Amino acid sequence: MAPTDVVSWLLDTDPSLRWQVERDLLDQPPEVWEATRARIPHEGFGARLLDHQDPETGLWAGGAFFPAGFFDDPENLELPGQPWTATTWSLTTLREWGMDPAPLVDRDTVAKLAEHAHWEHDPSLPYWGGEVDCCINAMTLANGLWLGADVSALPRWFVAHRMDEGGWNCEWEDGSRRASFHSTLNVLRALHVHEQATGGSPVLRAARGEAEEYLLRRRLMRRESTGEIVGPWVEHFLYPPRHIYSALRALDHFRERDLRDPRMADAARSVLDAQQEDGTWLQQHRLPGAVWFEVDVPVGEPSPWLTLQALRVLRWWGEG
Repeated sequence: MAPTDVVSWLLDTDPSLRWQVERDLLDQPPEVWEATRARIPHEGFGARLLDHQDPETGLWAGGAFFPAGFFDDPENLELPGQPWTATTWSLTTLREWGMDPAPLVDRDTVAKLAEHAHWEHDPSLPYWGGEVDCCINAMTLANGLWLGADVSALPRWFVAHRMDEGGWNCEWEDGSRRASFHSTLNVLRALHVHEQATGGSPVLRAARGEAEEYLLRRRLMRRESTGEIVGPWVEHFLYPPRHIYSALRALDHFRERDLRDPRMADAARSVLDAQQEDGTWLQQHRLPGAVWFEVDVPVGEPSPWLTLQALRVLRWWGEG
């Protein structure tokens, strides 16, 4: 495909992807991409995912982070990966697709989840208060702000649970004292949503800045001590990424922040190097686990989602 063919290929997709192409690659006026985005709850992926919400409880798959009854069957613990069908994952997906929250607000989702959603880690904890996992709490903060829930306790939780290096690690409860690329990026994305929604605070902005510096000192992909690639997952671009870090996903965060730094050059080069001759990017990895339905291609095939993300990241980087 020539570059113009790639854009045409991207436009021939679900509204949840197409509106981003119109806004981020074609610079269409807001009335164009907003009209496309407004279609998400009524057709395609968005409508299908909304259909799986329980109208009485507001839950997906009967659970907060795992489907109801998942831990009752010991064989489930032997399966690779985890299910991606429960409530927190479903809300995160709809929010990241850019869906207007109005359909969920109309369904009284916030109140229903406050009553019926119970964290599998500790069912006594209120759903909108989060639990002990940084990545889960990051999704809960962003989803709560999107839906208008009271998640005011979570920003303070993140400040209290930072590692000395400036980032976060979901394994802090097991004794880890080293920051994690994965956890740090997930929290950063949530803090960006918080700042957009509320204006943030000096304390949170300082925490965010130190965490971004943690990644930048490592050039978004390397060990600070040796300069080696921190892990193969850094350059395994995948969609949906769930909680997994990649150089592409990190660059997309900094693009949203419009914060360029020369230390991102290695990561940008790795994205460019992954482009195929036809102008697309391939699905390089898939996370195992149950899904409601597929939203992208198998490993080895050209991915519309990854191609969109890579093109807009490289466009933004090149403009700087």
